[in-house]
Parts: sequence; C-alpha cells; structure tokens
Amino acid sequence: MSRPVPDQFRRLIVGAVGVGVLWALAPVAALASRVRTPAQTTGPFYPRELPLDSDNDLATVVGAPTGARGTIAHVSGRVLDDNERPVRDARVEIWQANAFGRYHHPADRRDVPLDPGFQGYGQTMTANDGAYRFRTIRPVPYPGRTPHIHFAITARGGVRLVTQMYVAGEPLNARDAVLNGVRDPAARAAVIVDLKPAPDIEPGALAATFDIVLGAGTRPG
Repeated sequence: MSRPVPDQFRRLIVGAVGVGVLWALAPVAALASRVRTPAQTTGPFYPRELPLDSDNDLATVVGAPTGARGTIAHVSGRVLDDNERPVRDARVEIWQANAFGRYHHPADRRDVPLDPGFQGYGQTMTANDGAYRFRTIRPVPYPGRTPHIHFAITARGGVRLVTQMYVAGEPLNARDAVLNGVRDPAARAAVIVDLKPAPDIEPGALAATFDIVLGAGTRPG
C-alpha cells in the first residue's frame, strides 16, 4: 500500500514541475518579447518626386561620371513581425543626406554642395526570408542631427512603419532629440547599429545589420 506524500514533498514536486514548464516556455516568451522597431518622424526631406534611378544602390547613379562621395556602407537585415516571422514582399525605402550633409530635396537650401553621384533615395522589396539590402554611404551629421538614415517599410495589408537607423558610438547620439524621443531604452537600442569594416564585401566599405520588427499597431511617422 502506497504511503501518502507529505505536504513538504508535494510542494517541492509541484515547484519542480512549475520550473520545468517555465524552462519549456522560455523560448516562446523570448519570441513574444521581441522589441518592436519604434516609429519615428518622416522628417521634411522625404522626396517630393522619386529619382529616375531609385534602386537599392544609392552610391551609383546611372549617367553620373563618378560614384557617391563618402564612405560606402552596406546596410542589410530582415523585416520581421513581432513573432519573428519574415515579412516578404514588403517595400523598404531609405533616404539620407549626402556626404556633405545635404538632402536631394528642394526644401534643403543650405549652402553645402549637392552630390550628383549620390541618389539620396533608394528602394527594394524583401525576399521570402524578409531580407533586404542597400549599398549607400555612411550617414553624416548636419546641424541639429546625429548621423542617421530614414527608413519606411510598407507591408501587405497596409502595415507601414517609418523609422530611422543610427550609428553606434556617435557622440551626437546623446543630444539628438529624435533619437532620445524614444523613451524605452530597449527600443532606442534597437535602432542603433554597429558599422564595421567589411573588406570581404567591398574594399574600404563598412557594413551594418539592421533588423526591423513590425507590430500590428505600426503607424506612419
């Protein structure tokens, strides 16, 4: 005849089962807690008219005698939903200032040079695994802003996110009002990337990975 299990051992058994369940669910919890990429302002320099050459290589313009001024940067990543599932066939757009800190936009009238070898804007579509890639230049600061690249992602069903990508280690990050308007530290860290030398991709170039996580409540900037 079996003996009854004393209460203290019963509590230990239940506790152990509970711990086991928590361990089993840990990967699911991690997936559910994936940080969504924060929405940010579009800014005043989204193109009024898209350039004729608007592919994903911003550093080469068809018909221009030279390539873009500045340090070449390869920016790639994946667009995911907040369950880490790839978002395919999403349109990814980027735009940024040239190596002198000026946008290809009629509203940017600052007395700094334009760069005919730099598109200033590019777009691409995500692959089946959510991947995208751009060849551009390392972003530079201009008055009032730390170096950044604007992103707009438009997925099926009208889900759209406008955000910005920043460079780790930039001193101006600490004073940039747009970046520091993201109050949640984890969300703020999600838009700051490392730009590292990438001689295996292209001599003298840099590369960064910027994964973008869309949420159901994503809104335009």
